[in-house]
Amino acid sequence: MRHPSIPSAQLLIQFCKAVEISQIVISPGSRNAPLILGFTEDPYFDCYSIVDERSAAFFAIGMAQQLKHPVVVLCTSGSALLNYYPAVAEAFYSNHPLVVISADRPPYKIDIGDGQTIRQDNVFERHIGYSANLRQDVTHATKTIKTFDTSMIPDDISTEDIQRTIMENNREEITLALSTALTQRLPVHINIPFEEPLYNTQDFNEIQADTTLVVEHKDNTLEDISPFTTQWNAARKKMILIGVLSPDEIEPKWLEVLANDPSVIIFTETTSNLHNANILPSIDSIIAPIENSESKEDLFKALQPDILLTFGGLVVSKKIKAFLRHYKPSTHWHVHENRAYDTFYGLSHHFKLRLKTFLEGFVPGIKNVSSTYRDHWLNIKDHYVKRRIEYMESIPFSDMWVFDKIVQSLPKKAMVQLANSSTVRYAQLFDMDPGLKVFCNRGTSGIDGSISTAVGASLQNEAPTFLITGDLSFFYDSNGLWNKYIRPDFRIILINNGGGGIFRILPGKEDSENFKTFFETSHQLNAKPICSLHNIDYQLAENKAEVLRALEHFNEPSERPKLLEIRTPSDINDQILLAYFDFIS
Repeated sequence: MRHPSIPSAQLLIQFCKAVEISQIVISPGSRNAPLILGFTEDPYFDCYSIVDERSAAFFAIGMAQQLKHPVVVLCTSGSALLNYYPAVAEAFYSNHPLVVISADRPPYKIDIGDGQTIRQDNVFERHIGYSANLRQDVTHATKTIKTFDTSMIPDDISTEDIQRTIMENNREEITLALSTALTQRLPVHINIPFEEPLYNTQDFNEIQADTTLVVEHKDNTLEDISPFTTQWNAARKKMILIGVLSPDEIEPKWLEVLANDPSVIIFTETTSNLHNANILPSIDSIIAPIENSESKEDLFKALQPDILLTFGGLVVSKKIKAFLRHYKPSTHWHVHENRAYDTFYGLSHHFKLRLKTFLEGFVPGIKNVSSTYRDHWLNIKDHYVKRRIEYMESIPFSDMWVFDKIVQSLPKKAMVQLANSSTVRYAQLFDMDPGLKVFCNRGTSGIDGSISTAVGASLQNEAPTFLITGDLSFFYDSNGLWNKYIRPDFRIILINNGGGGIFRILPGKEDSENFKTFFETSHQLNAKPICSLHNIDYQLAENKAEVLRALEHFNEPSERPKLLEIRTPSDINDQILLAYFDFIS
């Protein structure tokens, strides 16, 4: 087995191996050649080649999303690194442990007009858990270093002594970076400068990684919980709002206890991956009818909780955020092992714990409280579910009708990856089968990596993957299909309404050429050429009958991935959605 001849490259590879980081996503380059050679030569690592760095980083996010363990994404020097930034920001806000490794030019070649060279150190400073800027080895290319920067190797200190100091520094920096990724589930950046020659290898490995200082995760100790359970048990109106959660993150027994308390209402979203008859999974179906009511002030006050308990990732519903900012609870507790966002401008306490630890300590101490709070809103839920069924039977071919049929057709136990914008919002209006595992990049809520994330995730999950996406998100990330790792059971359902349909729903819509060009970005594109390019089976549906016929066979096994493109009208979707909220009121 060959090893790179550059000591710090050996060191970094050995550290990754020692802490069991085995998934390496590589974008091609020359400056990162020492690391490419080292990772790909070692059978311990599973290496993936993705040309487009933006796609590569989201691909790695998909893997980390499923593994809940760090994944490396590796690039060459220059602007290649900047293409990682959208995914780094997503990882930062979604708590995905992305390990960004960038090869760099030596410091004496920065800002002198050398090619493919930018200021790479601390480039993600505002959205990173830790930035490790490694020092350049002086025992490699020593003559070159002395030619360009004599300060790196002073005459009065031996090269070997300087190298020992460099290795101590680099060990410490790598340790801090990987500890952050492992313990805080945050993205980290390791920038490593290399001088040429870059492709030299040797048959032996000189460097061993001392990982005794790498910190494994240790949960915080639960504080004295009794004052909180006492306060909880005294309140008659408690609301639990749950954002993004991984499947099976909450034991069913804890959810059952909370959901069976008549003084507790539980709001969830499709990305919460929780199911119980006593929870409210479609938040906007509760809030929107109140907004349209003549008695909305009284109804909102009836919904206003005394205590709000929140956990999970970011919440999709803008309506619940607006409600809780205006009708603030007296007390708001948030559970998260790292940070607590004061989303509603009234945070009272942050339980800095893993959710499992909190529930194990908190739930056994709570008691059911006599109240009509939960059942009142469950009755409203029953009403809107019945009215929704009636409404869906009456509406014409549209985004909403299509989404209803898609949700009904998804096979049990599938993994569902939702694109952002309209797609994830429509998903909140329908009941997902409890066997489905639902994911979406809600950290920054961007449309820029949905395909890449889904493809990466599919490689770490045995279930078939269904990506549901709108047209802008699909075309924006179509390079996510530019790789050889797409499984035959990978499915894409593309709802193409000819532009950014969400802008017709948002306030400020107007029917004008400027609106169509600069907001909706109307187009006549279709996915057939892209599918032909990437060897994906393509099918088009343009009416109700064609959609039903296509969905009937879409889940059947195939030798190639499949894409179903559904062309919907662009001019009626907003009216149908808004009329739905009127209909269920």
